[in-house]
Amino acid sequence: MSYKSLSHFISLLDSAGELTRISEFVSPHLVITEVADRFIKHKGNALLFENTGTAFPLLINAFGSEKRMCLALGVDRLDDIGDNISQLLQNLLGPKESFLDKLRILPALNEMASFMPKKIGRKGDCQAVIMHKPDLRKLPVLTCWPADGGPFITLPAVHTKDALTGIRNIGMYRMQVLGPDTTGMHWHLHKGAAQQFRKYKELGQKMPVSVTLGGDPAYTYVATAPLPENMDEYLLAGFLRKKKVELVKCLTNDLEVPEDVDFVIEGYVDPNEDLVLEGPFGDHTGFYSLADYYPRFHVTCITYRKNAVYPATIVGIPPMEDEWLGKATERIFLVPIKATVVPELTDMNMPVEGVFHNIALTAIEKTFPGQGLKVMNSLWGAGQMMFNKILAVVDKDVDVQDREAVAKAISANTDPLQDIQFIRGPVDILDHSSRNFALGSKMGIDATKKLPGESVPAKTEITDFSAAKTALLREFPEINSVNEQLLSRGISILIISMHKFRKGHVREICRSSIQQGYLKGIKFIIVMDSEVNVFNPGLVAWICSNNIDPMRDCFFLQDEHDFPYPVLFIDGTKKTENQDGFHREWPNIIAMDDATISFVDKNWDKYHAGPRIPSPSLQYKSLVFQGGAVMDQHEEQK
Repeated sequence: MSYKSLSHFISLLDSAGELTRISEFVSPHLVITEVADRFIKHKGNALLFENTGTAFPLLINAFGSEKRMCLALGVDRLDDIGDNISQLLQNLLGPKESFLDKLRILPALNEMASFMPKKIGRKGDCQAVIMHKPDLRKLPVLTCWPADGGPFITLPAVHTKDALTGIRNIGMYRMQVLGPDTTGMHWHLHKGAAQQFRKYKELGQKMPVSVTLGGDPAYTYVATAPLPENMDEYLLAGFLRKKKVELVKCLTNDLEVPEDVDFVIEGYVDPNEDLVLEGPFGDHTGFYSLADYYPRFHVTCITYRKNAVYPATIVGIPPMEDEWLGKATERIFLVPIKATVVPELTDMNMPVEGVFHNIALTAIEKTFPGQGLKVMNSLWGAGQMMFNKILAVVDKDVDVQDREAVAKAISANTDPLQDIQFIRGPVDILDHSSRNFALGSKMGIDATKKLPGESVPAKTEITDFSAAKTALLREFPEINSVNEQLLSRGISILIISMHKFRKGHVREICRSSIQQGYLKGIKFIIVMDSEVNVFNPGLVAWICSNNIDPMRDCFFLQDEHDFPYPVLFIDGTKKTENQDGFHREWPNIIAMDDATISFVDKNWDKYHAGPRIPSPSLQYKSLVFQGGAVMDQHEEQK
């Protein structure tokens, strides 16, 4: 299904009961974020803020549920898109045994041609109003979190083209507003636009850039999609909406954009200009990404359609709206990955606690020894899967959408000494735990049933851990909590929280505990900081996967005969220079400030948004340390 405009999509959300309108003035400075975060965390509606203090309403949480994501892409199930891709690939690439079989390709080729973007020779609806003297302050740009470096455009589709080939690229990179006609351009080291930027720099040429906001929601989605290099994102948009994208030329540069978007922000980046300090920003990892230097985007013109709506999103502690953008990618790209990289792959789950790149759960049809290890290496070499940090492989009969089923498979089928693989490689630049920027390590867990030639894991059954728990808490007062609930369900994982206050403290406690016999027979032991609620498995998974560099923080210990215990210890605590020799800055967890929370509580009834929802930030306050975006390592917890 194609949408004529963002307003068209909003009307559908409204008629489906998926939209809440707020007519009271709500400030884009922190307050919209606080209201939206309450709705998002409680699985609430999309929100249309009709009074933003500007001429434009603001839409947020438009993709924040499976139903709304399906509405955005015009399907009943996200898997329907993968099924359509599978059928198309079969028609195009399947064996052709007869002349008639070859003729059957023609409709598929014709269908593909109908999805190709097309340039039209008139002005678009997006150019109905021209702001010749551009002023980004006239848009309701959000300042999302208290320690953010300023207001950020959070849902932009950034258009660039290769300086030599002219091939278009559309990506989504946050844009900090620095002035009325300048922003930062936070394209990551590994992204397509950053590669194009380097070419313009070599040629000594200014790089044209145009940013669109709104329009058909498919445009927003494809800007986030991990497409192969040099594949046109608007071909995928045409496939999703079953209608080609019509493009118009921008007014002040030589780029083309969809004619039906809501806003177009035209301009350029000058590679010869000094980089500008951008950030901090409360990011999708749930931690602040810290200030760094990025190109400066100069705005030359802003155009917009009549009755334009400004789209935005917020990111932060999961779950957030971007969960469903990520889930759409998981379901859409499962088929191409299976067809081109890992044919034995049967399903995949990137749980929201893993913030897309930290955790991936995969199921395969296993037919030979070592196949789980083969799958790990194949996936780590496939496009943006190179950023994955923790990858588990299970058999096809395990439902990877059921996290407890995966945990049971890992517990039953894994020998920690034989079935865990560690490698070094690239990591997402937002990974704060790696010793080096954008370079860290990965852990693969082969939790498939073992075939002849593979090591068979020993069975470990702990029927009663109560005596050991009592002894641990008595012997080690720095241990705050011990969660043995998974053990009682047949899952060999123990979670401990402790107050770490000296160098080597985590390993010291782990070594003493296992030597005294308290932890024997348990395969995986996770250690968290004292302020983490170890009885909240989602919280543990989110913080731990963010806080570990696997080759540094996942370790084995030796017994008195220098043989390793078959136990993997995972140090999920925060890392500091004094206690861990960690020399990079450690970011703070994101939470709203008390004044904004109190303001929204006081004014909630004015919003007519239903019963008051408590602030999600309240449950994370104990995790936030002094120092703003950067944790002050010399201060006590607030």
